[in-house]
Amino acid sequence: MDTDLSLEFLRVVEQAAVACAQTMGQGDSHKADAAAVSAMRRELDSVPIDGTIVIGEGERDEAPMLFIGEKVGMANVVTGRRGLGAPLVDIAVDPLEGTNLCATGAPGAIAVLAASEKGGLLHAPDLYMEKLIVPPPCRCSVDLDAPVADNLRAIAKALSRDVDDLVITVLDRPRHAQLISDIRATGARIKLIGDGDLSAAIVAAVAGTGVHAVMGTGGAPEGVLTAVAMRCLNGEIFARLVVRSRADEERCRAMGISDLKRVYTSADLAPGTHLIFAATGVTEGALMKGVRFFREGTRTASLIMQSEPRQIRFIDSIHVTARDDATIRF
Repeated sequence: MDTDLSLEFLRVVEQAAVACAQTMGQGDSHKADAAAVSAMRRELDSVPIDGTIVIGEGERDEAPMLFIGEKVGMANVVTGRRGLGAPLVDIAVDPLEGTNLCATGAPGAIAVLAASEKGGLLHAPDLYMEKLIVPPPCRCSVDLDAPVADNLRAIAKALSRDVDDLVITVLDRPRHAQLISDIRATGARIKLIGDGDLSAAIVAAVAGTGVHAVMGTGGAPEGVLTAVAMRCLNGEIFARLVVRSRADEERCRAMGISDLKRVYTSADLAPGTHLIFAATGVTEGALMKGVRFFREGTRTASLIMQSEPRQIRFIDSIHVTARDDATIRF
C-alpha cells in the first residue's frame, strides 16, 4: 500500500452513503443495507487494488456480497490485472452502520470502510465483544477488568475533571442494565444510544465533543473498525471476545484465535502499518452531516484518516449532476 488510496476509498463510502440515504425514513432496514452493500461492492471493483474482505456482512452463505473472504478491486475484475502490481489490501466494511437509524431517519447512521496492507487487520468472528474506549489522555489509565467506578475515577483524573463531569456512551440494551446502574452510582452521566457504537467511539476519541468514553458490549467486527480509527486518533480500545458456547469457540479457532480470554488493544486488532479509515454520514451526526439531496446534485460529509502519513481530513463534497444549468449552493 505505497500508493495513497484514501481518495479512492472516500469515493466508495460516499457512494454507499448516497445509495442508502435514498431509502432513509422508509422503515425498511434491509432495503437500506442492501442499497449500501450493492453500491460499495460496485465502487470497490473500480479501485486499483487486489483486495480481500476480512470483516464484512458475514459468511459467504449468509451474504451474497461483501462476505468474508470475498475478493474485490480492479485486479479481480479486469482480465490480466491480477498479479501485475496491484497492492494486496485487507478491507473491513460496515456499509451501513445503523441500519435502523437510516430506516427511521434517526441521527448517527454512517457508511464505513477500513483498509490495511495484507495481514494488518484481525479476522474477528461475528461475535459480541466487551469494549472500553477512551480518548488519548486515558489510554494508560484504565483496565477492562477493573470495576466501573475505578475506571471512571481514572478517566476523570486523566482528563482533570470530576467524575460527575463525565459523559459515558452506552448502547441501550437490556444486557447493559448493571453497567448503567454502576455508572450512575458514581455520579457520571450516560448517553444512551440505540445503535452505532463505532461512530460513538470516534466521538469519544475526539476532544471537545462532550463524550469521554464508551463502555459495554457490541459487535466484534465493529471493534476492528474502531481499532483502525483509534490508531489514527491516538485513542484506545480495550476489548475481549464474548465466547458463550462450543460453537463460538470453534468459530474463533477456525479464524486463528486461540486465546479466548485475551484483552485486545487497537494495536492488536489493527496491527497494520498503513491504515486507512473512511466514513461518510448518512443521517445527521455529531461529527458529520447526513447526505443532502438538491436539484443539481448531492452533498456529502466524510471523515478520512490515515496512519501513514498521519492525516485526518473532514471532506465536504458536492456531487454535481450532468446539467448545463446546474447552480452550486454553499
